[in-house]
Amino acid sequence: MTNTPRFALPPRLRLSLLVGLCLPLVAVATPLLSPDLARFTVLGASTVTNVPTSVIGGNVGVWSSGGANAIAGFLSSPGLAVSDPQVGGLVHAGTATAMQAQADLTTARNNLSSLGVGTTLSLPDMVGLTLAPGVYTVNAGSTNLSGLLRLDGGGNANAAWVFQMTGTLITDSSSVVEVFNAGAGAGVYWNVASSATLGSDSTFAGNVLALSTVTMNTGATDLCGRVLADTGAVTLQMNSLGSTCAGSLVGSDGLSGGLDVTGTVVSFLPSAPAFTVPEPASLALVGLALAALGLMRRRVLRQAGS
Repeated sequence: MTNTPRFALPPRLRLSLLVGLCLPLVAVATPLLSPDLARFTVLGASTVTNVPTSVIGGNVGVWSSGGANAIAGFLSSPGLAVSDPQVGGLVHAGTATAMQAQADLTTARNNLSSLGVGTTLSLPDMVGLTLAPGVYTVNAGSTNLSGLLRLDGGGNANAAWVFQMTGTLITDSSSVVEVFNAGAGAGVYWNVASSATLGSDSTFAGNVLALSTVTMNTGATDLCGRVLADTGAVTLQMNSLGSTCAGSLVGSDGLSGGLDVTGTVVSFLPSAPAFTVPEPASLALVGLALAALGLMRRRVLRQAGS
């Protein structure tokens, strides 16, 4: 019986490979937003109105049980999905896909509500806060954000925030929601019991799931999220929206991760290390280590054959 020679990497080389090749553990889960719903960056239930020019990364849709399915400011055709130069996807006016997405939106809102009140914030205005992942209840007020709100994932790629808005969601002009120290599995959800209004030139983040209407005032942006109205209209005014996120949130599909839905049970995904792109020097070290590994393997195989 011939024993196959074994070889071991030097400890320093093994460490180099581990440093360079470790990848984040982003859990596989059933997402809160169904595939049909996640296709839409903008979804209304009565009308969608746009003051051009808005820039939308993803689909725009409307579906109403009354059959109006009105879209203004985008190219549309009843019952069809058509293209529009302002939209990176398609415009759905009363299509079957939009109808299913509306049904799934109601389910998603109910699932978020099942998580309960979590931590109730003492003031309706979240300005100046830095919040860890979790569930937060925010009461209605004249504004819910008059400046900067920071959401700190703590290095968790699957960090998730759920905001249970007891009434309206209102942000002031030039307010900012910043998400950091999170990764490709992260999620941010605003479960709004009434209507949402995002202030002019504000910078928002995450998925707005409103029972009634969503209004984005002039220049408001949500480049990493969606605006979804369950029973009312969506009004846009020269806005920018999309689910293609930047930095450490690349791959989070508009911050639609962080939660797992099994039947009617919603749970937070387990923590996983947020991915940091290796520095060029680290990548070069990995390349050298792999080359050395190949040379060592060939040497051992030659010795086994001699």
